[in-house]
Order: sequence, then structure tokens, then C-alpha cells
Amino acid sequence: MKPAEIRVLSPEQMESQLQKLHGEWRDLRFQDAVGKMTDTARIRQIRKVIARIHTIAGEKQRDVSAQV
Repeated sequence: MKPAEIRVLSPEQMESQLQKLHGEWRDLRFQDAVGKMTDTARIRQIRKVIARIHTIAGEKQRDVSAQV
């Protein structure tokens, strides 16, 4: 997910996306622990998208508080 795609999401959509990604990340970590993981690069991709969402959510939060 690209930053431009994340910026157009509402806070509720960001939260639901985070929940989905955290679930997928948890499942992939379990697969890795069991030794059945096929797409090892996906863990890194998910972590980066989660970080992007948190960063953009923080930016939006600061913009709102700066306007007040």
C-alpha cells in the first residue's frame, strides 16, 4: 500500500487496515515458527505498511492539533 493510498483513508479505515495487517503478520510469524512459510518477504512488506499507516496517522493527528 502506497502512502498516497493511505492518506485518503479515514481513521476508521486505517484502524481496520491495521487490524487486518496485524492478523496477517501474526499468521505469517506462526507459519515461520512452524517452518511452513513460503513468502518470506511478505513479513517485511507488512511491517513497512504498518509503519506507514502509523506515521501517516500521526501526521494527521499533528495537523488537526496544529489547526486548533
